[in-house]
Amino acid sequence: MPVKSMRVERALKKLGSDIRDARRRRRIPTELMAERMGVSRTTLLQIERGSSRVSAGSYAVAIYILGKIDDLEMLLDRTNDPLGLDLIERELPERIRSKKPR
Repeated sequence: MPVKSMRVERALKKLGSDIRDARRRRRIPTELMAERMGVSRTTLLQIERGSSRVSAGSYAVAIYILGKIDDLEMLLDRTNDPLGLDLIERELPERIRSKKPR
Protein backbone atom coordinates (compact mmCIF):
# COMPACT_ATOMS: atom_id res chain seq x y z
CA MET A 1 0.00 0.00 0.00
CA PRO A 2 1.48 3.40 -0.95
CA VAL A 3 2.46 5.71 1.85
CA LYS A 4 0.40 8.89 2.03
CA SER A 5 2.34 11.60 3.75
CA MET A 6 1.23 15.14 4.43
CA ARG A 7 4.81 16.20 3.86
CA VAL A 8 4.89 14.59 0.42
CA GLU A 9 1.60 16.24 -0.48
CA ARG A 10 2.89 19.65 0.68
CA ALA A 11 6.12 19.17 -1.29
CA LEU A 12 4.20 18.29 -4.46
CA LYS A 13 1.88 21.26 -4.01
CA LYS A 14 4.90 23.54 -3.58
CA LEU A 15 6.62 22.02 -6.63
CA GLY A 16 3.46 22.47 -8.69
CA SER A 17 3.09 26.06 -7.51
CA ASP A 18 6.76 26.74 -8.27
CA ILE A 19 6.34 25.28 -11.77
CA ARG A 20 3.28 27.48 -12.34
CA ASP A 21 5.09 30.59 -11.07
CA ALA A 22 8.18 29.86 -13.21
CA ARG A 23 5.99 29.36 -16.28
CA ARG A 24 4.21 32.64 -15.61
CA ARG A 25 7.49 34.53 -15.02
CA ARG A 26 8.60 33.28 -18.43
CA ARG A 27 5.28 34.44 -19.89
CA ILE A 28 4.49 30.97 -21.30
CA PRO A 29 0.75 30.44 -21.77
CA THR A 30 -0.68 27.14 -20.49
CA GLU A 31 -1.62 26.02 -24.00
CA LEU A 32 1.95 26.51 -25.28
CA MET A 33 3.52 24.88 -22.22
CA ALA A 34 1.25 21.84 -22.52
CA GLU A 35 2.02 21.59 -26.24
CA ARG A 36 5.78 21.74 -25.61
CA MET A 37 5.40 19.06 -22.94
CA GLY A 38 3.30 16.83 -25.15
CA VAL A 39 0.49 16.69 -22.59
CA SER A 40 -3.03 18.06 -22.36
CA ARG A 41 -3.72 21.40 -20.74
CA THR A 42 -5.60 19.47 -18.03
CA THR A 43 -2.47 17.47 -17.20
CA LEU A 44 -0.44 20.67 -16.97
CA LEU A 45 -3.02 22.15 -14.60
CA GLN A 46 -2.83 18.99 -12.47
CA ILE A 47 0.96 19.38 -12.32
CA GLU A 48 0.61 23.01 -11.30
CA ARG A 49 -1.76 21.93 -8.52
CA GLY A 50 0.77 19.34 -7.32
CA SER A 51 -1.24 16.24 -8.16
CA SER A 52 0.35 12.92 -7.20
CA ARG A 53 -1.59 11.24 -10.02
CA VAL A 54 0.66 12.77 -12.68
CA SER A 55 3.81 10.86 -13.60
CA ALA A 56 7.19 12.02 -12.36
CA GLY A 57 8.22 12.10 -16.01
CA SER A 58 5.68 14.82 -16.74
CA TYR A 59 7.00 16.88 -13.84
CA ALA A 60 10.54 16.36 -15.18
CA VAL A 61 9.56 17.53 -18.67
CA ALA A 62 8.00 20.68 -17.21
CA ILE A 63 11.19 21.33 -15.23
CA TYR A 64 13.25 20.77 -18.41
CA ILE A 65 11.16 23.22 -20.44
CA LEU A 66 11.59 25.81 -17.69
CA GLY A 67 15.38 25.43 -17.95
CA LYS A 68 15.89 23.87 -14.52
CA ILE A 69 16.75 20.27 -15.45
CA ASP A 70 20.29 20.66 -14.08
CA ASP A 71 18.80 21.21 -10.61
CA LEU A 72 16.72 18.05 -10.95
CA GLU A 73 19.75 16.05 -12.08
CA MET A 74 21.67 17.16 -8.99
CA LEU A 75 18.82 16.60 -6.54
CA LEU A 76 20.14 13.35 -5.05
CA ASP A 77 23.64 13.46 -6.48
CA ARG A 78 26.17 12.03 -4.04
CA THR A 79 27.74 15.45 -3.61
CA ASN A 80 24.39 16.74 -2.33
CA ASP A 81 23.65 13.75 -0.09
CA PRO A 82 25.27 14.31 3.32
CA LEU A 83 23.24 11.51 4.94
CA GLY A 84 24.37 9.00 2.30
CA LEU A 85 27.98 10.12 2.65
CA ASP A 86 27.75 9.82 6.46
CA LEU A 87 26.39 6.28 6.16
CA ILE A 88 29.24 5.30 3.84
CA GLU A 89 31.78 6.90 6.15
CA ARG A 90 30.48 4.89 9.13
CA GLU A 91 31.27 1.69 7.23
CA LEU A 92 34.88 2.62 6.52
CA PRO A 93 37.33 0.19 8.10
CA GLU A 94 39.35 1.29 11.10
CA ARG A 95 42.53 -0.07 9.53
CA ILE A 96 43.54 -1.17 6.10
CA ARG A 97 46.06 -3.96 6.03
CA SER A 98 48.12 -4.78 3.01
CA LYS A 99 47.61 -8.26 1.63
CA LYS A 100 50.51 -10.61 1.95
CA PRO A 101 51.76 -12.09 -1.32
CA ARG A 102 51.01 -15.79 -1.77
